[in-house]
Amino acid sequence: MALLPILTYPDPALKQISQQVEQIDDALLNFIAELEATMRNGPGGVGIAAPQVGRFERIAIVDVSSKPKIKQHGRLVLINPEIHRWEGMKVGREGCMSVPDFTGNVIRAEQIALSYLDEQGQPQKLETSGYEARAIQHELDHLDGLLFLDRLVSRRNDLFKRKVYK
Repeated sequence: MALLPILTYPDPALKQISQQVEQIDDALLNFIAELEATMRNGPGGVGIAAPQVGRFERIAIVDVSSKPKIKQHGRLVLINPEIHRWEGMKVGREGCMSVPDFTGNVIRAEQIALSYLDEQGQPQKLETSGYEARAIQHELDHLDGLLFLDRLVSRRNDLFKRKVYK
């Protein structure tokens, strides 16, 4: 399975808005498998969105199950996702494979409700909170051409040089 090259900031393609997925077929499922392999190959990766690898369709994968003691729903493949409800706001630290050298403090909703299609094209609804909700919001931002850098609390005080992974 091929690992896909990740676009990194300041690549202008990361600002592109993604289009709805019109058809779920074998080619799309193969792409999703490669996208997931790319996510799992990255250090600490709990999510990835199709635009990060140069495919501008509304597809994201989130899986925070590797983080201990976090309320989560396991591996989520989100096709044409849409958040319908946001509740509570909280600041948290975020990093991104497309911004490999920095992390930053970002305000996100603490709880969200969303709808999406799964890999079989079946409509799904999900309510989640905490770290998983933050990860989903982060990945869905990519679908709208946004990076966590666009949501920093303060560019002066809330952007940090990333520690080096070993």
